[in-house]
Amino acid sequence: MASLVDVLTDSTKKADVVRDCLEIIDREVDDKGGLSGMAIKAGYRAVQGIKPGFVKNVVDDLLPEFAKAIEPIYSEGKTAGKATVSHLEGSASRLADALLGITDGKAQRSKSGVVKATYDRLRPTAKKNVEQAVPRLARLVEKYAG
Repeated sequence: MASLVDVLTDSTKKADVVRDCLEIIDREVDDKGGLSGMAIKAGYRAVQGIKPGFVKNVVDDLLPEFAKAIEPIYSEGKTAGKATVSHLEGSASRLADALLGITDGKAQRSKSGVVKATYDRLRPTAKKNVEQAVPRLARLVEKYAG
């Protein structure tokens, strides 16, 4: 069986995976409400404004690392005979921690003051927001990896 990294970054699928990831991000941002939602939406607009295609390039660059971080949890569910979506949803906290471990490091090393400031401002609520995105992420993984 091919690894999740191989499946999600396969040259024949990667552009579609990235497009679907961007759709997930857009939908998650759009779904946010209240004061924290306003902050998330403003932060997302600020990051999008850094340069055209910035978010797409970040997703494209992070996809292999994200897939590698998701792989153990995905494989654990497969080995146990669990459905991908339900297993990943049930592991939302672990998935969020794994993904945020990657973005924390990337944000610290970023040369962009806008990226660092935006990330630092939104990081306190990031785990909750990533956990809320897991159902969509799980469906994406199931779509491409089965």
